[in-house]
Amino acid sequence: MFRSLFAKVKIVPRRLVNFPRIAVAGVSFTCAFLAYRSYTPSNLILAEDKTFNGPTLTGEESSLKIDGVDVPIVRNFPGQDPGDSTRPRLIILGTGWGATSILKELNPGQYSTVVISKTNYFLFTPLLPEATTGTVESRSLQESARKICLKSRATFWEGEAYDVLPDLKLVHVKTNDGSQFLVPYDKLVISIGAQNATFGVPGVKENTNFLKTINDARQIRYQLMNLFERAALPLTTEEEKTKLLSFVVAGGGPTGVEFAAALHDFIHEDVSKHFHHLVPYAKVHIIQSSEHILNAFAETISQFAEHKFRRGGIDLITQARVTKVEPNKIIFKKKNVKPGENDTVELDFGLCVWSTGIEARDTTKRIIARLSQQQNTKALITDARLKVKGAEDIYALGDAATIENPKLVNLVIERFKKAGVKEILYEDFEKICREIMEKHPQTRVHLKKLEKMFEDYDEDGSSTLDMVELEKLFKNINSKLTSLPATAQVASQQGKYLANKLNKLSDVANTFSWKSIEDSMPPFDYFHLGSFSYIGGENAVYDFGNYGQGGWWVTLLWRGAYLSEQVSLRTRTLLAMDWMKKKLFGRDISRS
Repeated sequence: MFRSLFAKVKIVPRRLVNFPRIAVAGVSFTCAFLAYRSYTPSNLILAEDKTFNGPTLTGEESSLKIDGVDVPIVRNFPGQDPGDSTRPRLIILGTGWGATSILKELNPGQYSTVVISKTNYFLFTPLLPEATTGTVESRSLQESARKICLKSRATFWEGEAYDVLPDLKLVHVKTNDGSQFLVPYDKLVISIGAQNATFGVPGVKENTNFLKTINDARQIRYQLMNLFERAALPLTTEEEKTKLLSFVVAGGGPTGVEFAAALHDFIHEDVSKHFHHLVPYAKVHIIQSSEHILNAFAETISQFAEHKFRRGGIDLITQARVTKVEPNKIIFKKKNVKPGENDTVELDFGLCVWSTGIEARDTTKRIIARLSQQQNTKALITDARLKVKGAEDIYALGDAATIENPKLVNLVIERFKKAGVKEILYEDFEKICREIMEKHPQTRVHLKKLEKMFEDYDEDGSSTLDMVELEKLFKNINSKLTSLPATAQVASQQGKYLANKLNKLSDVANTFSWKSIEDSMPPFDYFHLGSFSYIGGENAVYDFGNYGQGGWWVTLLWRGAYLSEQVSLRTRTLLAMDWMKKKLFGRDISRS
């Protein structure tokens, strides 16, 4: 979720980077180099003209046999500017935060760019919980992918990137109508996000609702009103009303908390006016496996949110693990139960929203299986410059990727071996740490107070650190290094970074020198701007490391931050109008 921007009085400055717009150099060289790959007499040459079955491509094949089927290779992109067809092919998979940030920052005409995604729109995911109750309309959170593509002169194709063939530099695309084709690339960006994780719990997919897409939000909104309408019928018993109006949220992270808050507001601000006799039956439950909700936030923020929820009548069930979900019933085990107390609990529900985490999409898993250097099954491993390990010219960002943390101990041992020394002075220690921070920006937060660290680990008081002492120090730092959070904020910053890199590479006519130039570029440096979470009753919380605040005024900052992060004036205007409409007339309770 993209919960970021401002603090209480200390407004966290937003880093605005104005990347230089430089004209394309050496077009003639690029044209000559790529002409043989881009020319075909028509957009699509059918498989029977020439079928390829070998291990390499010559640039002339019209199809490739996959699972016994001749899949055509598309080499010309219809609708593109004629001048773009001779430029390096840049394929972007996805229309989420990372991909959209790239398209907004990418210089037009530098690449022959194609965006491929199952959805032809960008979705402002942080406000999905508000769309489930009608606080904002679903269309206010969507912007056309084709409209976003206009700025960078990119072409959009609606289809699923089913697989990537890194050795052949091809993307395997399957469309909604069942057709399939292959697209060659010079540069590939994987920004397809992730899917909801079920952790192998039986019945989750069949009996719960996810909150990941706009269709999920619409389905939840429909079901909510359906449950209240059914409960209002004259033949519905008291027991049935209690079951129908029991709402369970599995997961106490930001998405689960914000949905529970939005639902609680909806019941007590709008449903109560039209179904006032049903409000006593309505109950919201949150099941969380850890001790606190919002456990990634500061402890004071978690406690503030929990106090607000309990006071509002939301049932918080913490330290509980869901073991099974049946139709209209969720089963969970409580931790640390008292002797003699049953640890297994069954809870009836009319609606259950599953929001417990994410896992790699099937496409990501297929790509991982093709690359020997990929050991992480949860996401694609990239280096600090967002390049996928074990593949040439492929980048990954957002929820689909994770940046590999450096093995600091190994780096230090190598330095010792090269220098041929057994211990180092503070000056050498500082130099090593500066080099590590430059190459691996994620270590900066742990290498701030170098003098104090040096003194703490100089156990023998010799004013030097030997190999044993250094190993202890960097092992401790390695244990604290974590992956970047799976938020829109991270993906957006990665997209801007990658667009800047691609812009600089496009200025170099000799594509053979791209690799050496890219390796000399600075690594991605994430700048955390803080996190917001709405907790209901016109109250929100803000977390910025050890600093946190909550209250109605944080809600104003929260809304201001989200308005500023809209991708177009259209969605910004619609969102502001939705919030104003809700204030004036309340939420729409009709079922549609």
